Amino acid sequence: MKQLALPLKNDTHRKIIHIDMDAFFASVEERDHPEFRGKPLVIARHPHDTGGRGVVTTANYEARKFGIHSAMSAQKAYELCPKAIFQEGNHAYYREISQEIRQIFQRYTDIIEPVSIDEAYLDVTENKIHSTSAIKIARLIQRDIFQELHLTCSAGISYNKFLAKMGSDYQKPRGLTVIMPQDAEKFLQSLPIEKFHGVGKQTVPKMHQLGIFTGADLAAKSEWELMQHFGKMGYSLYRKVRGIHDSPVNPERIRKSIGKEHTYAQVLFTENEIITQLRKLAQKVAASLAQHQKHGQTIVLKVRYEDFTTITKRKSFPQYFKNTDDLFFYGKELFDSLPSSKQGIRLLGITVTNLAPVTFETLPLPLFEK
Repeated sequence: MKQLALPLKNDTHRKIIHIDMDAFFASVEERDHPEFRGKPLVIARHPHDTGGRGVVTTANYEARKFGIHSAMSAQKAYELCPKAIFQEGNHAYYREISQEIRQIFQRYTDIIEPVSIDEAYLDVTENKIHSTSAIKIARLIQRDIFQELHLTCSAGISYNKFLAKMGSDYQKPRGLTVIMPQDAEKFLQSLPIEKFHGVGKQTVPKMHQLGIFTGADLAAKSEWELMQHFGKMGYSLYRKVRGIHDSPVNPERIRKSIGKEHTYAQVLFTENEIITQLRKLAQKVAASLAQHQKHGQTIVLKVRYEDFTTITKRKSFPQYFKNTDDLFFYGKELFDSLPSSKQGIRLLGITVTNLAPVTFETLPLPLFEK
């Protein structure tokens, strides 16, 4: 059957960053437990405590040297490395930190597409710091995450999401890989087929049967042949290996919360310092609520002490609120309810949830006097 060859178009004008946290859950545990550093660490309950059940959520890079990886059974991980530290994960805590990372992203762009708790795409073609350099923005994000959260991430930069993702995977941990339009095909053709995002473990053997071991082998196959064997995925891979992927960064459409938080280089100790910062946060949240034309019924206060202990308290109300005075009053009230501590405060945050749009009621007006 003769194919109708259509010219392929490649949109290279966008600037996309893919940020991938390095062994996220394990890195958080290492940060909070310095005694874990430099040792194999597995995020899972110890198989001795579960009768051999359980699955590895993730593992640090020391544990990966033993062949341990996510989705492996905890029992198998123990057999590969009996000396590994097994730490049960705290997913609610990890989600809180993920939100802090998201707030760092929002300093640079609002076009953010979260892929999971520890990775996201950012479109920085137009950005909040008016920079023409995606490399500069990626480095600033890496710096902010390290300085404020003591965590590391890897970044991939290119003109589409597929290449940005391939870039962030290329050098880990703490990597930064840039794939320019003129280098994309050469870069992709040099990679083993197993490294292609979207080619799963079950697809690899079929690729090998067809003589596809590298990107160059994939590029040598016709679109028709790839579609015959892989259907829609074949259509997509034919374009991706040529550096073509036009899917836009799709930000979350429904905003579930609006909040602001700040990590302080000098920890807060005095009541005056804390009150001043709570008022500043309330002003920023009120401004953001006004910008998005929202008000909310629940306020959340977040406090992180200098030892990284984090407390989150919330309170809901029957009425909606959105102005600075209410936010400050409720935030201060939550802060005053916390147990006293001699620790300095390294982070404060105020968030409003249970959001609804601010609407104007239609009021009946008397048109004629009786």
